[in-house]
Amino acid sequence: MRRAIPLTIAAATIATVSISLAACSHKSGAGPIGEAPAVPLVNAAGQIIGEVRGGDSDNGAELQITAHGLPPGVHGIHIHDVGLCDPPNFKSAGPHWNPTSRQHGSQNPNGKHMGDLQNVTVAADGTLKARVTVPGTYLTSPGRNVKAGAAQILDANGAAVVIHAKLDDYRTDPSGDSGDRIACAVLGEPEAGAAATNAAATATTNAARANGPMNAVETNTSAESMAKTKANKSGG
Repeated sequence: MRRAIPLTIAAATIATVSISLAACSHKSGAGPIGEAPAVPLVNAAGQIIGEVRGGDSDNGAELQITAHGLPPGVHGIHIHDVGLCDPPNFKSAGPHWNPTSRQHGSQNPNGKHMGDLQNVTVAADGTLKARVTVPGTYLTSPGRNVKAGAAQILDANGAAVVIHAKLDDYRTDPSGDSGDRIACAVLGEPEAGAAATNAAATATTNAARANGPMNAVETNTSAESMAKTKANKSGG
């Protein structure tokens, strides 16, 4: 992760605010989660409601999430393909991280996305403390005892962690019927000049697999984003 992690918070009712957090000297994922810098978790209003730390372990990438002000109950949580978190709907984060081109859900015979995580439970007081391991992955450095063939989460597009309004049913493509995106944290930003909007192509593929229109929350296929993808691929 870069030495500073800028996050732009934009909402219709508030002015644009720029936040920079100083990171530790090592890159995210190069060490255990206890040494990882925290990145902010923001809600749909652009308010910081917690933090996420990411690191690597012998069992894969690990995420430690601490938050408050969330709706109590069970919520879906996923790694998304693009390291952008623009409120209020966080469509900028793209679809689920899915380097193996599978369908969504561990209970789907054609699943699952590598970005599909286990549901988390928010306490009655709106707080969340969760630690999630993502088997077969690493963040930025294979290090430690990562298995051969493990997938790198922080590629040129970066990545984001997104919490959804409802629980993930682990079977419905493309997002487990988990509802709106209500909180988002940038694990790593897209690199300068990277085709971050390649997420649009993935979203289109997921829509075709579902044999119908995608949930509006999961769609990121505007003409503008497709044009940017084409420009990036051609070096423009």
